Amino acid sequence: MLEKLLSLKADYQALQAKMADPLIASNPNEFIILAQKEAGLRPLVGLIENYERCVRTIQESEELLETERDPDMVEMIKEELSNAKEMKPEWEEKLKIALLPKDPMDDKNVIMEIRAGTGGEEAALFGAELMRMYLRYAEQAGFGTEILSKSDADAGGIKEVVFKISGHGAYSKLKYESGAHRVQRIPPPKVRVAFIPRRSRLLCSPKRRKWTFILIRMT
Repeated sequence: MLEKLLSLKADYQALQAKMADPLIASNPNEFIILAQKEAGLRPLVGLIENYERCVRTIQESEELLETERDPDMVEMIKEELSNAKEMKPEWEEKLKIALLPKDPMDDKNVIMEIRAGTGGEEAALFGAELMRMYLRYAEQAGFGTEILSKSDADAGGIKEVVFKISGHGAYSKLKYESGAHRVQRIPPPKVRVAFIPRRSRLLCSPKRRKWTFILIRMT
């Protein structure tokens, strides 16, 4: 595994060197291709560097223990060595996961459709909440967003919305979100039951089940 990691790190450094070349930088199409490859390798290279630091700490600490005589320094080195040995298997496991074959579609952009299903206004309101949630998530993840079409319902909900989420790895983060999403709400008149001391009445409060459907496509 070590040889593969070193090879990947060398590939990453070669990509960075190419991107710094003025001739490449003046060619937008080629630069974009290299930038996408660099972005794909960056998280893995970060793991490799953390793993290398951990291994280096273990080696250096063991060498120091052979010559160090000061009790306080020996204690500090032993603690650092123990922490590094504890972290080493964790970094190895993260690297094994990162090296697993990826879905070739993971880097694609996403078209997300949210449609209110059965449930009338409740489903439409839930659809609007889902839209805000996914758009907010996309912004926090650094993805671009664009609403392509939107059909509003009464009372502030949505009948249907279609929006685009673009960015490296967008599909990998959202591909499992397709399907029917259900919301359960306590009807407003029943919320007052919460102020009654008898807890058993709360457990008997009926809940409405409404459905909203999400469809995800790649672009």
